[in-house]
Amino acid sequence: MSAAPHSSRRPDPGFARESGVMKLLRRLGFDRLAWALRRVHCPVPKDALVLEVGSGGNPYARSNVLLDAFEDSVERYHQPLVNDRPLVYGLIECMPFRSGVFDFVIASHVLEHTTDPARFLNELQRVAAAGYIETPDAFFERINPWRFHRLEVSNDDQGLLLTAKESWKPDPEVVELYERKVKRDPGFRHLLSHYPESFYVRHYWRGTLAWRITNPGVRCDWPLPTELARDPHSGPAADSPLRAGLRSLARALLSQRTRNRHIALATLLRCPGCGHEALEASATEVRCPSCDARYEVRSGVPVMFPPGHVPAAG
Repeated sequence: MSAAPHSSRRPDPGFARESGVMKLLRRLGFDRLAWALRRVHCPVPKDALVLEVGSGGNPYARSNVLLDAFEDSVERYHQPLVNDRPLVYGLIECMPFRSGVFDFVIASHVLEHTTDPARFLNELQRVAAAGYIETPDAFFERINPWRFHRLEVSNDDQGLLLTAKESWKPDPEVVELYERKVKRDPGFRHLLSHYPESFYVRHYWRGTLAWRITNPGVRCDWPLPTELARDPHSGPAADSPLRAGLRSLARALLSQRTRNRHIALATLLRCPGCGHEALEASATEVRCPSCDARYEVRSGVPVMFPPGHVPAAG
C-alpha cells in the first residue's frame, strides 16, 4: 500500500528545484540549457551519501553509489553502463542495501519501467531518508508511449500519481492522431526540445514518499514486445563523440571521486534474500552468514540479485 498522502504536503519539501545558475539561464531565456543542468543539480550537503538506482549510462555526478540491474540493455538506448564509482548489480524492488544507510536516492527515468511500483517506492524509502524521482509525464507517455514503459506517472500536491499501462500502447487512437498531426511538426518539436519541463515529472520527497495508484488491480507485467527497436523519433538520439566526451568530463570534474574511491561498499550491503545486514565480503564473493547465500563479485562489482532470481535480458 502507498503511504497516505496529506493535503498539506508540498511536492518539493525543502529542496531547491533549481540552482542559481539554472534560474539565471531561465531568466535569460535559455530554458533548454537550464534543463540540461538539472543533472548536475543535487540539493544535498557535501557529506550526504547519495545512491542512484537504475543509473545506466549517464549517472548524476553527485551520486556516490550506483545500482543497476543490467550490464547491457536495449532500454538504455545508445549509452553503455557507466562504472566509475562503487556499483552493485541488483533489483530496485529488492535492494541489497541496509535500511536507512543513504541520505538521498536518485531514481531518474527508471520508475516507469517497474512492474511493481509499490515495492519499488517502498524500497526507496527503506534505504534513504529523501530523494528525487524523474520520469516522462503521463500525458507525454500516453501520446508518445515507450515500448518498455509499464507506468504512466504524474504528480500533484499530494504526491505521485501512477497508472498501470495495460499494454505498451494503451490508447492507439490518440497515438495515431499524435503521430499523424503533431509528432513531426517543427513547432511541436521546438516546444519539446526547448521547453521540456512540462513533459516530465520532477518530484522530490523527504521522509515519507506519498503516491496513489489510479487503477489498482490492473496488471502491468505483460510481456515486452518481441521487437524493441525504437522509433527514431521516440527517444534520445545517439550521443556525438563531442557530447559524450563533455558528459564524461563533467562527471569527472563534478563527482566526489576521491571520496567515492574510499567508500567501504561492503558496510552498506545487506542480503537481498533474508535481509541480514552483516555480510562477509571478499574479492570474489559476498556471503550472508545468516542464510549462507553467496553472491559473485564480477570484475569488482557485487552481483546481488535475490536467490532464485534469473536476471532477464535487458
